[in-house]
Amino acid sequence: MRRRTFLAIGATAAGAAGWVGYHSRSGYLEPVVPQAPVGDERLERRASAARGRPVDFYTAVPAGHGTGRGLPVCLILHGGSKTAADFPALGFGRFLTDAVRRGSPPFVLAGATGDRLWWRPDAGDDPQRMVREEIPRWCARRGFDTSRLALLGWSMGGYGSLLLAEAYPGFARAVAALSPAVRPGDEIFTAAAQLRGTKVGLWCGLQDGLLDNVRALAEALPEPLAAGSFSEGRHNFGYWSRCLPAAMDFVSEALRR
Repeated sequence: MRRRTFLAIGATAAGAAGWVGYHSRSGYLEPVVPQAPVGDERLERRASAARGRPVDFYTAVPAGHGTGRGLPVCLILHGGSKTAADFPALGFGRFLTDAVRRGSPPFVLAGATGDRLWWRPDAGDDPQRMVREEIPRWCARRGFDTSRLALLGWSMGGYGSLLLAEAYPGFARAVAALSPAVRPGDEIFTAAAQLRGTKVGLWCGLQDGLLDNVRALAEALPEPLAAGSFSEGRHNFGYWSRCLPAAMDFVSEALRR
């Protein structure tokens, strides 16, 4: 089933020109989404052998680039409170078109539902294998260039993106991790050396409880951060929506032919 969604997050328009969103009365940053058009955005159901169930499969092509044939792919890994079905409402198609209109080389976004398994195998349910094997295969059938891949995730999905890049060095050219749910001593830290040769971008809010952990990971990486920032924000999409333009630019440059 194909579906286009033009839902911008937020009930009123305010803040920076060209963005939809608002600041809540409590002072928390609410999500903002660029007022860019959605291109070819689809949400379909696919049978995942790796997960042993049907899953939602999301793709977005920037406006003006048709069906996206020949474009490289950034794989999205969602956080614990979202699924791939939430990607249209979060504005990913708009963020993608906005990045291209600002001059970044075009690419495709793709992701599927991984539930709350930290993107690791659990008995017969293996969302990591779904991302590594099945999603690229589904993308290749659409004509996307799966020889050029990047990973983007937030919170649990940021953890999963780093975990996949460490487990399979060279699988992705770059990892953009927004507030990844990491801690010193976990498997992300112990296998950090496996990220050598992979461009890593890290973002985290100054009011996020994971801030010290993410900063420690930045120090533990085998190579300096290729992108990222630590700025005002909490562990929510109010902050992550403000990081996505820079993360999209970073991914786009990493995927350049």
